[in-house]
Amino acid sequence: MTTHLMNTYARQPVAFVRGEGAYLWDEAGKRYLDAVAGVAVNGLGHAHPGLVQAITEQAAAVIHTSNLYRVPRQEELADRLCALSGMDKVFFCNSGCEANEAAIKLARLYGHGKGIEVPTIIVMEKAFHGRTMATLTATGSRKIQAGFEPLLAGFARVPYNDIEAVRQVAEHNKSVIAVLLEVVQGEGGVNMLAPDYLAEMRRICDAHGWLLMLDEVQTGIGRTGTWFGFQHSGVVPDVMALAKGLGSGVPIGACLARGAAAEVFKPGNHGSTFGGNPLACAAALATLEAIESENLLENARVRGEAIRAGLRAALEGVHGVVEIRGEGMMIGVELDRPCGELVGVARDAGVLINVTADRVIRLVPPLIYGEAEVTALVDAVASIVKNYLQQAA
Repeated sequence: MTTHLMNTYARQPVAFVRGEGAYLWDEAGKRYLDAVAGVAVNGLGHAHPGLVQAITEQAAAVIHTSNLYRVPRQEELADRLCALSGMDKVFFCNSGCEANEAAIKLARLYGHGKGIEVPTIIVMEKAFHGRTMATLTATGSRKIQAGFEPLLAGFARVPYNDIEAVRQVAEHNKSVIAVLLEVVQGEGGVNMLAPDYLAEMRRICDAHGWLLMLDEVQTGIGRTGTWFGFQHSGVVPDVMALAKGLGSGVPIGACLARGAAAEVFKPGNHGSTFGGNPLACAAALATLEAIESENLLENARVRGEAIRAGLRAALEGVHGVVEIRGEGMMIGVELDRPCGELVGVARDAGVLINVTADRVIRLVPPLIYGEAEVTALVDAVASIVKNYLQQAA
C-alpha cells in the first residue's frame, strides 16, 4: 500500500481486479456480489460488452478535443437526454458536484437578472449535493461542512418533505429564486418524498417565479425504475443535475434546463475543459442504449420491488428493524442503531453493501440484477441484519 495518497478516504482493505456483470473479484480471486455499484454508478454492472466496445472504439478514434470545437457525440447525447427528460438544453461537466455547482450558478445569475441583490436558494436538511464550496454549503450535514467555513451566503434550509416550511420561507424571504432538492435523499438515508410533494412544490415555484431544481445525480438514469426520479410524479423541473449512472463509470455530469432557465448561461458564464468530451459521451450514449434495449427500467422496478419485498418478509417482526424503503434499485434498510460495522461483515460474506446516515443500509445494485442475484442479496442481508441485532440484544 502506498503512503503517498492524501488521507481523504477510510478505504476498506480490499482491491478489485476484475468485474463481470453483477460481480467483482479481488486480488486473491474471491468473488463478491456487488450491491454498491460504484456508489450507484455502474448501472450496467461490470464489463458490459456494449459499453466496452463503445469506449474502445471511441478511444481509438479521438478521446478529447475540448469545447473550443464542436463535439458531435456531445450534441447527440444532449439531444437524447432532452428527448428523454423534456428539458431543452444541457451543459456537460465531469461529476455530480459540478452539475449541482452549475445549477447553483445558473440560479444566481437568474436571480441577478431579476434584480435580486442576494439570490437565495432553498435547500433541505440531510441533503447531499457535493463537496465543492457551493455544494457543501447546500448540503445539510455539519460533518461535511465542518472546518471549511466561512460557508457561502444565499441559502435557506428547511426540513426535507415539509412543504409548509417552504411556504413559510416564501412568506418571509423575498430573495428566494430557486429550490434545490433530491427526489430521494441518498446519502441522507434513502429518504422518500410524500407522493404529492413535488406537485405542490411545482405550484409554489410557479406562483413565485422560482426555479425548481432537482439533484438527480443518484436517482437519474434508471436508478428508481424510470429514466429520472421526477417522472414518478409527472412534474418536470426547470433545472436538473445528472452524473453517477450516466457514464457507467466514465466520469461525466450534466446540468439540464428548460424554458427561461435554459437561456440563462451565455458564452463566458460557465465552462469545463473535459466536460462532455468524446470518450465520456460515447460511454453515456452506450449506457442509454443498453438501458433501453435491455429493458433495464422495468428490470430495475421489478427487481427492486423483489428485494424490498424479500427483505420485508425475511425481517418481519425482527426487533431493531425500523423500515425498509426505496424506489427501484435504490433501497434503504433502516435499523434503530448505528450499523457501520455491517459493511465489513457483509464483505467477509462476499457481498458489497454500504451504510449511510449511521444506521441505514443502502443498497444500490446494478440495474442488470437477475432473480439469482436478488435471492442472494436478500438472503445475505437478512442473515447479517438478524445476527447483528440478536448479538446486540
